[in-house]
Amino acid sequence: MAFPQTRMRRLRSSAGLRGLVRETDLRAGQLVLPLFVSSATDASAGAREPIAAMPGVERLALSAAVEEARLAAGLGLGAVMLFGIPAGKDEHGSGAWDEEGVVQLAVRAIRAEVPELLILTDVCLCEYTTHGHCGVLLEDGSVDNDATLELLARTAVSHARAGADMVAPSDMMDGRVRAIREELDAEGFGETPILAYAAKFASAFYGPFREAAGSTPAFGDRRGYQLDPANGREALREVLLDVQEGADMVMVKPALAYGDLISAVKRETRLPVAAYNVSGEYSMVKAAAAAGHVDERAIVLEILTSLRRAGADVLITYHAKDAARWLAAQS
Repeated sequence: MAFPQTRMRRLRSSAGLRGLVRETDLRAGQLVLPLFVSSATDASAGAREPIAAMPGVERLALSAAVEEARLAAGLGLGAVMLFGIPAGKDEHGSGAWDEEGVVQLAVRAIRAEVPELLILTDVCLCEYTTHGHCGVLLEDGSVDNDATLELLARTAVSHARAGADMVAPSDMMDGRVRAIREELDAEGFGETPILAYAAKFASAFYGPFREAAGSTPAFGDRRGYQLDPANGREALREVLLDVQEGADMVMVKPALAYGDLISAVKRETRLPVAAYNVSGEYSMVKAAAAAGHVDERAIVLEILTSLRRAGADVLITYHAKDAARWLAAQS
């Protein structure tokens, strides 16, 4: 029945009623904190190196990464996701699968000190290659998709061997989920799940991350393998192919401008869906808050809630620690 019999405001008239009928929940356990782990020594001045473009985020030596993981567990966060910043790079990114590489060392250290915390690892070559691209290059400077698959699979196995709970390939090479699944299974890691960066767009929102990780391409860009932001149907095809290849979870990246894709992916796959609230989204909020233009707490919680409403089950966000504190304070 229409107004005046139907009055939608009745269920909004008090905090108790609003809480009773709230459709979307946001909990600390749904949040994943990305950590940039560097090869800096614990005793050096670079044990915690601030990232200018991302206020509140740092490059972390191993001891500092363990401290952050312990804090994440104490705040009730769902997991940490590790990104490596190696001491050296080469043309093929061999540091990515080095058993004594920075991510492998960090996984073992966190696992030993914070055993209850889930550890996810980013699987890619861009942080380890001299050219900054996500795979092996052909003579013309383009990425050799098929030659890259073996290296990605080798990297994923090295992470699983170190103790990672889940591996997350972010390279956007065709067929990499199948290659990783087969290699994990062959090496005795059949229970290690894959979170595929299934719909990863060639986005303008990644700039601060590339500064943090030192992964800006030395030439060209990644539009030849990451998705065109204008293409929603193509993104769904990418996601469904990753599902067919064995992905256990799928991700949409970035998050804030892609709520339509998050919703569509959830509807089409019925799998757990992650949304990556990326560095540019984080830095915009931080800059606006520092200038006094927005209420940081209110806007962050609204953004994260909107991503949950769109269909994301897991939120990877640099706001995770603050959001967990704010959620605890209001409970």
